[in-house]
Amino acid sequence: MALIGLDIGTTGSKAHVFSDDLKLLASASREYAVDIPHPMWAEQDAEKVWTLAQECLREAIAKAGIDQAAAISFSVQGEAVAPVDAQGRALRPMILGMDTRTGKENEWLKEKFGARELFNMTGMPANVNNTLPKLLWLKNNEPALWKEAHQFLLYEDFIIRKMTGKAAISKCLASRTQVYDLEKDAWSTPILDAIGLEPGRLAEVRPSGYNAGQMNADLCSELGLKNQPIVAVGGHDQACGALGSGLTKPGLAMVSTGTAEVVEVALATPHLNDDLYAGNMSVYLHTFPGLYVVMTLNQSGGFVLRWFRDTFCQFEMKAAQQGGGDAYDLALQGAGAGPSPVMLLPHFSGSGTPTFDIASKGALVGLTFGTTKADVAKAILDGLTLELRLNLEILQKGGIVIDELRAIGGGAKSELWLQLKADVTGIPVAAPEVTEAAGMGAAILAGVAAGVFSDPTTAINDHMKIKKVYQPNPETKALYDERYELYQELYPAVKEINHKL
Repeated sequence: MALIGLDIGTTGSKAHVFSDDLKLLASASREYAVDIPHPMWAEQDAEKVWTLAQECLREAIAKAGIDQAAAISFSVQGEAVAPVDAQGRALRPMILGMDTRTGKENEWLKEKFGARELFNMTGMPANVNNTLPKLLWLKNNEPALWKEAHQFLLYEDFIIRKMTGKAAISKCLASRTQVYDLEKDAWSTPILDAIGLEPGRLAEVRPSGYNAGQMNADLCSELGLKNQPIVAVGGHDQACGALGSGLTKPGLAMVSTGTAEVVEVALATPHLNDDLYAGNMSVYLHTFPGLYVVMTLNQSGGFVLRWFRDTFCQFEMKAAQQGGGDAYDLALQGAGAGPSPVMLLPHFSGSGTPTFDIASKGALVGLTFGTTKADVAKAILDGLTLELRLNLEILQKGGIVIDELRAIGGGAKSELWLQLKADVTGIPVAAPEVTEAAGMGAAILAGVAAGVFSDPTTAINDHMKIKKVYQPNPETKALYDERYELYQELYPAVKEINHKL
């Protein structure tokens, strides 16, 4: 019987239907907006996301030609939170992870607990992207809504509530909120007491792959299903991607390029050391039982490419639509194999790790009258990949060995970018056959809940395959080694100017 993985990302949702041997039968997707009502804000209509997610599911189920499914599970964006009423309806838009309005709340938390103590307790660096300061912002700025809300839910528990009538959140996603005590493996009582939030106003915490109940019959009928599948607890989208790309033992690493670009490395125990703390790395529970992951973050990631496409590539978009090609590939036509003659700092939503400078902004330097659109497009890929190398070196300094990167997400469909990652970092980059690994990871968790798989390891070993490994090209790497030295000077050079803009 089929397994379904539903991916709720920042700018779109995707539904993937797999056979019980994890062959992809069909997919469907929908895009939705990120609303920026004020500077530093980023919100989303959660009810609209739910409506579009249902559209994805209906389409994928119809395309797969199935009318029954064993189970469904979820890979979801992290940090986003919204208050809901007793029926599970969102009372306001979700405050997204990329929202950075919570500077005052973050400073209060650091004064109350100490930044290092928060990291030691929760594995999360003290920054404005976390769920915890967003909850505190709601309390301070929307007190009536704070009192009225029945619960405060993230996307995973929000969707599970819609499907089953009861909210449940994975340990994986809960441990990304900065409200979860890693050592005690539970919501943190001192943190909840400090912000005046009862634990019952958060979802129940369950392990990934836990059977949260059956999908309600009316929804099944609307989606085109004749049975009631198990609704399984899933996890954070990056950790689901890590599972789907085979990170089932310590030392394996993944790079996921979607709206954001993320590296995750599997750990046997939390590495809460000074180097990772100084680099603002987050450490949280994996979707794979017994493991943790450490994560780097470039918040802009593939969103920079989408901005470039939508703002400057109308001709390429039209040509791609008419000819069936890809607008990004058309924009990159004519770009050389080495570094672009211009250089980009990809801080379009502030910087991610290691600096978490929310006042930083993007910068493009080296422009001349000879600069082409392809030069700028290549500079975007270069800048994102040089930022990736910066973060990998911090992980390595923190004692984490990375022998291979497994590439997933939309960026893993570009052979040019995969080779660039290998050349810039000097690390082999492996592309799994299924690049939508977050959906596959969710499907694996669904299969575990339904008893299709005895455990995730069996599913991965039997069904996950690597399509190609990209080895670093020594000559190209030497060129990017030189560019990397220059790139490290770019952020300090423009930092003060960007802060004044």
